[in-house]
Amino acid sequence: MFSGFKRSLPQISIFHHPSSPPSIQALALLRNALSSPYPPGKKSAPPLEFDLEVVETKPPTADQLKTILTYITPPKSTAPPALSAFLSAHPASSGLGEQSQSAKGIVSLVEQNPNVFKWPVVVDWIGGRASVGDVEGVKEILEAIRQRRDGEVKQDEVDQPKGWFS
Repeated sequence: MFSGFKRSLPQISIFHHPSSPPSIQALALLRNALSSPYPPGKKSAPPLEFDLEVVETKPPTADQLKTILTYITPPKSTAPPALSAFLSAHPASSGLGEQSQSAKGIVSLVEQNPNVFKWPVVVDWIGGRASVGDVEGVKEILEAIRQRRDGEVKQDEVDQPKGWFS
């Protein structure tokens, strides 16, 4: 009877840094998916529908980092990846030390030196998917949204985080 209430637009956040080429590509990809036919080669396809939040030059909060870690855990793995998944191999990020051992430490480190972070971080909060520093991961998130839009994946088959209202 009220099944219309269950359907909601995907909530996508991009933690973006304008000096990062992958971040610029990811943001362009997300904006194009909202305004142009998706997939791009199929002119008759409508654009994707999702809410896009662009967070510029600020890292995710410590709580968001912990949640994102659960979204990037490989399906067969029981343990989430380490927080180091958010840190860059950029030369300016050497000597990270003890600060990178906690989510709060990483946020503090990134606020001091944005080059230590793997930009962009793109998160589908409703679908429970995330991509860290990787444009291919953003394409996978958009493809999952397209599959849901086109009915290739039923709502019940989508792996969603369980909350109070699910």
